[in-house]
Amino acid sequence: MKKMIIGAAIAAAGFGTAAFAEGHSVTVGVSWSNFQEERWKTDEAAIKAALEAAGATYVSADAQSSSAKQLSDVESLLAQGVDALIILAQDAAAIGPAVDAADAEGVPVVAYDRLIEDPRAFYLTFDNVEVGRMQARAVLAAQPSGNYVMIKGSPTDPNADFLRGGQQEVLQASIDSGAITIVDEAYTDGWLPANAQRNMEQILTANDNNVDAVVASNDGTAGGVVAALTAQGMEGLAVSGQDGDHAALNRVALGTQTVSVWKDARDLGFTAGQVAVAMASGAPMASVVGSGSWTSPAGTDMMSLFLAPVPVTAANLTTVTDAGWISVESLCQGVVNGPAPCN
Repeated sequence: MKKMIIGAAIAAAGFGTAAFAEGHSVTVGVSWSNFQEERWKTDEAAIKAALEAAGATYVSADAQSSSAKQLSDVESLLAQGVDALIILAQDAAAIGPAVDAADAEGVPVVAYDRLIEDPRAFYLTFDNVEVGRMQARAVLAAQPSGNYVMIKGSPTDPNADFLRGGQQEVLQASIDSGAITIVDEAYTDGWLPANAQRNMEQILTANDNNVDAVVASNDGTAGGVVAALTAQGMEGLAVSGQDGDHAALNRVALGTQTVSVWKDARDLGFTAGQVAVAMASGAPMASVVGSGSWTSPAGTDMMSLFLAPVPVTAANLTTVTDAGWISVESLCQGVVNGPAPCN
C-alpha cells in the first residue's frame, strides 16, 4: 500500500526515472550510523529495491557509531556525486555540518528514522511517541502494579525521548494512583545491548532485585535486559521492545519478552528510496502523499511522513509470519506449546 502511495506521489509530481533520461541516472547515498544492528540490513534491502525499481544507483557508508566518521562519510558520498542523501544520524546534535555540506551541493536530504533538526531535511520515520505508548500499554496490561524500570535509548538520539514521552503518557495515571513506581531509569549509550545489560544489572543490584517490569525502548536493549534478568532467575517479567528483531519475536514466543512494536522496515526503506529519487529529480517535499508539516519539540517546522507501527505480543504473533517478516521456524525456535503459530 505504501509503495503505491509513494509511487502515486512521484507520478503526480511528474517525476520518475524519465526525469533522468537525458544521460543522467540517479545515485542515492546512504549514511548509516551503525550497520551492525540487525534491522538495518532489512532497511538497506528495501532501499536498494526501491532504487533498483527506479533505475537508480545505491552507495553507502557505515559510521560505526562515530559521529565524526559520519561527517566524513557524508563528505565522501558527496564527493562521489550523489544526487540525494539518506542519513540515519548517529548524533542529532552533531549532524548539522553534513546537512550544510549537502545543501551547498544542492543535494536533498532524507532524515531516516531519526530526527535531524533542520527544515532542509525531509523527516521519515514511524510515529515514535506512539511506539512508546504501545510499549507501555503492553507492559501495563501484563503487569498493572509494582516496581518499574525504564531502559531508554541513546542520549544522542531524539527518538529516545520521543519514546520516553509516549511511555510516560500511558503510565502517568498508574504512577499517580500509586499502582506502579518507577524505581530507576537509564539511557543506553549507542543503543547497545551490552550497555543495556550493564545498566539493568546495576539497577537490579541497587534494588535487591525488587523489580516487576521493564519498559525497554527497543529490541536490542530488551535483549540486554532479558539477559540480566535471566542471570538472576527472573526471566518472564514483563519487558517491552521495538523493531520486530527476529531474536525479540522469538523471545515473545518464548515468554521472556512481552511486546515488540513492529515497525516494518521494508516499508520505511522502500519509502525512503522512492522519496530520495523524487527529491533528487526536483520534486518538492510537500509533493509526497501522506507528508505534512510537523513541528519538533524544539520548535522547528519540517516536512515529515510518519508510518504506523504495530505492537506484536503473544496474542498476535501470526501477524509477522503472515507478512513474511519471519518464518514460523525462526519464530518458534525452542518454543514448546507456545502461542500460535508455535502450538
